[in-house]
Amino acid sequence: MSAAFTTLWTHDVCRELRRHRVGERPPVAFSGVHQSLPSWTSVGVGDDVFALHVNRCVVYVVSRLRVVDKHQRDCCGPAPATWRDPAYPGHDAWAMLGSGGCGASPVHVEATPVRFDVAVPGDLLGTLTWRNRRGEERTLKYVVNGRLERAVSLQGVYRLTDESAARLSALVDGAPTPGTPAVVRARRGGVTGDAA
Repeated sequence: MSAAFTTLWTHDVCRELRRHRVGERPPVAFSGVHQSLPSWTSVGVGDDVFALHVNRCVVYVVSRLRVVDKHQRDCCGPAPATWRDPAYPGHDAWAMLGSGGCGASPVHVEATPVRFDVAVPGDLLGTLTWRNRRGEERTLKYVVNGRLERAVSLQGVYRLTDESAARLSALVDGAPTPGTPAVVRARRGGVTGDAA
């Protein structure tokens, strides 16, 4: 049975995505061994990962990534010959997702287009629930009046409960198509700042 997880994409990652990749579907993400590039070891083939971003205390779903495989393919490009060479030259266009991170390894995905206008409503934000390996559940800390004051409890890769995964999927699936007036207004209305 498939599962769903969340991961937090940083301001630096999202700044690069805004500049170059809005509307495109990432073919790959990267798993690592450091807090700046968290490990996807608990995520399996067929699982979904919701890439989140926090901007001005609002949480956005940037993309939903369904894992296809977790190994290096021909599309990744040749292995680096020296330490100066890129680790995955075939995915240079998506390097901001962590190809140069500590212990980075590719995770090939089928993804929804990158976007920055799918905000998680405050009432949903306060009820999202994650479950650890021991079956213990938790909600987000630092949610005040439907806004996330601190993003620390989103840093990492965490498994959602089935109900929370279904609610985030419904949010992504029900979002207006990019290019509609609501989306254009969101892009013009300040969803581009970097202050959490």
